[in-house]
Amino acid sequence: MTELKQVILIRQDLGLPKGKMAAQAAHASVEAVLRAEKEIVKEWRSSGMKKIALKVKDEKDLHRYIQMAKDAGLVTSVITDAGRTIVEPGTVTCGAIGPASEDSIDQITGELGMM
Repeated sequence: MTELKQVILIRQDLGLPKGKMAAQAAHASVEAVLRAEKEIVKEWRSSGMKKIALKVKDEKDLHRYIQMAKDAGLVTSVITDAGRTIVEPGTVTCGAIGPASEDSIDQITGELGMM
């Protein structure tokens, strides 16, 4: 069985407070899972729903990794904030890739640092 995981890419340039960052990461994770194939989600859930939070420099960096994942056929999500609290409306805060095989995700995000 292939090991599955999900990575959540969080913009560092926004300097989000921990609570806001956690909420945005949760949005990204849930949105990607809702877009994923049911069988992949079922397998991922049964193996512990591995998630890794990774740092990206800015919005341009985030979109670059998301596009590479899309090009590889992986499920992705990008979260745009409503702007009710910390950031301006329409600010892209984070994104997620997977759940998918660890190998396929690592080929794209392997060099990124963990939060």
